Amino acid sequence: PKDSPAATAKYTYEIRENNFDTIKVGTLDLSSGSATIEATLQEPAMIYVTVNAEGAPPASAVHLGAAVAPTQLKPSVARPPDFEAFWLNKLQYLSITPMRPVIEPMKTEQAGVELSTVQVDAFGSRVRGYLAKPIKLGKFPALVIYQWAGVYALDPKTVTDRAAEGWLAFDVDSHDMLPNQSAGVPPNYQAIGNGNRETSYFLSMYLRDARAVDYVCSRPDWDGKTLVLMGTSMGGQQSLVIAGLRLQVSAVIVNEPAGADIGAELNGRQAGYPNWSSKDPRAMATAPYFDVVNFASRIKAPVLAAMGFIDTTCPPAGIWTALNQIPGPKEAVPMSESDHNHITPEKQGAFHSRSKEVLDILLHGGTFVPNEEFTRK
Repeated sequence: PKDSPAATAKYTYEIRENNFDTIKVGTLDLSSGSATIEATLQEPAMIYVTVNAEGAPPASAVHLGAAVAPTQLKPSVARPPDFEAFWLNKLQYLSITPMRPVIEPMKTEQAGVELSTVQVDAFGSRVRGYLAKPIKLGKFPALVIYQWAGVYALDPKTVTDRAAEGWLAFDVDSHDMLPNQSAGVPPNYQAIGNGNRETSYFLSMYLRDARAVDYVCSRPDWDGKTLVLMGTSMGGQQSLVIAGLRLQVSAVIVNEPAGADIGAELNGRQAGYPNWSSKDPRAMATAPYFDVVNFASRIKAPVLAAMGFIDTTCPPAGIWTALNQIPGPKEAVPMSESDHNHITPEKQGAFHSRSKEVLDILLHGGTFVPNEEFTRK
């Protein structure tokens, strides 16, 4: 109503390009019941808008997002010339490391499902996690799930629910610790060793992630065809990286993946997780070796990726940039009103519905063919 406090309040707005440089500020007159915010850009970008009532605390602000030619966004930092050689060397060391799997059955209340803990040797550390499969003879499509950021115990239901559907499901801990452990790793692990590519915490994490795929592929109950990687936030980061390192992967499903465009601030874009300082030259020299964007060009499997247009944890510009580097088929799920998944879970419906459709296709032996609307081959 025109006589309501909201209609008479004075509102201010700020528009930022890639949530970094302010390109416009202004006020809104809502006396007529509505108002328009306009901006013009001459280059590909994500637009981030903050609207707030005059005198109101920042926490009460409303955020809006929009995209300008996002499929033309390019990497902020060049790929290192020795990127391929660096990772080939690390994967060679991993390949000569015996897996020595240790499988320990566990009880589960999920009918028709077999649950186990798994431990597999990687290069310098061990993969840990929960694995579940249907209790019946045969070979099954595999689903490898990587976890979002943090140090916490894994939930066995993550894999038992999937196994009840028919998957051979492996939930991989991001750390070298028992899956029921909730402590034992420093909370700032993502910054550990980030001044050197040989000491970054992500080096051992990525090698464990690759070894998890090796283990699944070695199992006689894998169907030898369908191998899906899935994860949210840092789990999406790990999924995309390993899809670039392991060609056995047949599909990737990620929601608001982290680790894309780590050096974004060097090119006037907001950077997200792992939030390495752009003012630290050593961290910025290390970042390209672990940036999702630089693994993306190696991905052959079809990719489904969602991005939240007002996500500040995993900014959408970086996710679009990574997608644009993938030479194969991919499908974007733009969520224009979504912040990060745990902040606005009610705005994640587009991803949940589409990922469910894709998983169902893959589970039953089909091929994920991205929607043409968002596919660039």
